[in-house]
Amino acid sequence: MEFRPCIDIHNGKVKQIVGGSLEDQGDAADENFVSNQDGAFFANLYKREGIKGGHIILLNAVSSEYYEATKQQALNALHAYPGGLQIGGGINAENAASFLKEGASHVIVTSYVFKDGMVNYENLNAICQAVGKEHLVLDLSCRFREDGYYIVTDRWQKFTNEKVTLKLLDDLSQYCDEFLIHAVDVEGKASGIEEELVKVLGEWGKIPVTYAGGVHNFEDLEKLRQLGKNHLNVTIGSALDLFGGTMEYEHVIEYCRQRETKLDR
Repeated sequence: MEFRPCIDIHNGKVKQIVGGSLEDQGDAADENFVSNQDGAFFANLYKREGIKGGHIILLNAVSSEYYEATKQQALNALHAYPGGLQIGGGINAENAASFLKEGASHVIVTSYVFKDGMVNYENLNAICQAVGKEHLVLDLSCRFREDGYYIVTDRWQKFTNEKVTLKLLDDLSQYCDEFLIHAVDVEGKASGIEEELVKVLGEWGKIPVTYAGGVHNFEDLEKLRQLGKNHLNVTIGSALDLFGGTMEYEHVIEYCRQRETKLDR
């Protein structure tokens, strides 16, 4: 279980929000924490510890008046830690390579690939060809609905018809290097992990999968490790002391390193 840090950027600020509260109209979100530090500050923190695979997420739509300020924060972070961070938010086949040139190790994609409620294989092939499978992360962030967890797009506001299943993971893993999965219903709430989702993901373990959402203490970390059969990496946001929480950054790093296992690639 590797610790994968995050830099979430909204309205030009590094912050932690309640995931399900994000709205494009008015660029609104319920905020847990707004940092006085910029993206480069956090990138340098992660660089000093040699932690790779963290993700930068641009939480504004490209059409937002705040998008350029948000993007600049993201670029500052990439420049501070070249090759150390992934980036997502508004990525498509046309602009993906430019973020790699700015220093991203991978680009992260959801909405571009999941169009009209289903996987758009034309777009998936296009972005895979644009950057290469080895530089692509598919974000399968999801919310619970009736009979399981369904992928959501457009900054977690729209449900698709694609359910997170072992078959879907198998199919999509042919196109990407990793998966990133936010449990949106608990994202930013520090109220405990989505145990049923973790169990599903833990049954797989063929390429790296990073889980994010709800972790609020070390008991949650251990539960994630056990239920996920040590197949999952973890992101911690609002519960981390860097973002106003109580879990100490250094202790989280040490805890995960002691339990880290490498996946066969």
